[in-house]
Amino acid sequence: MKKTLISATVASVLTMASFGALAEGPNFYGRLDLSVTNSDNGLTSREGKEGTVLENNFSHVGVKGSENIANNIDVIYQMEFQVENTSSNSDVFKARNTFLGLKTTAGTVLVGRNDSVFKQAEGGIDLFGNSNADIDRLVGAQSRVADGIWYYSPKIADLVTLNATYLMTDNNQAGVEDADDQYALSATIGDKKLKAQNFYVAGAYNKGIAGMDAYRGVAQVKVAGFKLGGLFQNSEHVSKTNLEGNTYFVNVAYNLNGVNLKAEYGKDEAGLGLYAKRSGIQTAETTDVNITTITVGADYKIAKSTMVYGHYAMYEGDYKLSGIKMDLEDDNVFTVGVRYNF
Repeated sequence: MKKTLISATVASVLTMASFGALAEGPNFYGRLDLSVTNSDNGLTSREGKEGTVLENNFSHVGVKGSENIANNIDVIYQMEFQVENTSSNSDVFKARNTFLGLKTTAGTVLVGRNDSVFKQAEGGIDLFGNSNADIDRLVGAQSRVADGIWYYSPKIADLVTLNATYLMTDNNQAGVEDADDQYALSATIGDKKLKAQNFYVAGAYNKGIAGMDAYRGVAQVKVAGFKLGGLFQNSEHVSKTNLEGNTYFVNVAYNLNGVNLKAEYGKDEAGLGLYAKRSGIQTAETTDVNITTITVGADYKIAKSTMVYGHYAMYEGDYKLSGIKMDLEDDNVFTVGVRYNF
């Protein structure tokens, strides 16, 4: 009896110790994001199909953490996978941001797969991100890239960060001759979450990544409950230099008793976004691209982990093919969905 009691006590202590160790170790997390979408032609939906479809909006699982290995030196890591269990997609798992790095007083260095610092410079400007109204429907170089090295400086004066992405030779893009032509640089001022500061400003440059040369400026400010933002980008395709021009977005969000109301206007003259790609206009004969989008929507958190949302997006435009003006297919997109984080 005594031996049984002692064994049970030891087992309980070991179990508690194990759970304590796990609490300091890797953190498991994920997201399940499903929506119902109706569109005229499916040019912007995840499934790329017209009519009413069920969309899996980048549901994913991952593990991340850090460990101190010396004074002011931490190993940090993340492994994240997109999960397509709810869709008919045969690729159940897809690669997302996965890296190993070191965090020191001189900054943070990551190696692996991650969003380029050019993409990250968007901050919180993408009000409808990870949906069929994401800004990547119009703007290019929104890249998640592999075989790369990232550097993030410490926050200077609690305000400014300097960042860089460099891709290795084995990630060469079409039209890019060597690895030196694949990098991105950015500088940010303020807080992208608009908490430590009520403003965020960023400038970024992309060289060769995703086959584009581009630069962008981003600004967002929080005033009297409103979030006002704007993005300007100039892009040029590396091999199809006729595909070049400006893209910009302006948007506003307002929290009304917990309901986050959002509206956005976008215009694209480069033709390097997903809408132009799926419309089949990214050719060597295309010029004078003119695409506009208007999106309105709202989201509401019914719990800390659960958000419901809906939006309407309209896309229209035209371009010239060998000097002849052509109209793009208009797309009207209605979406309602649920996002659960764990």
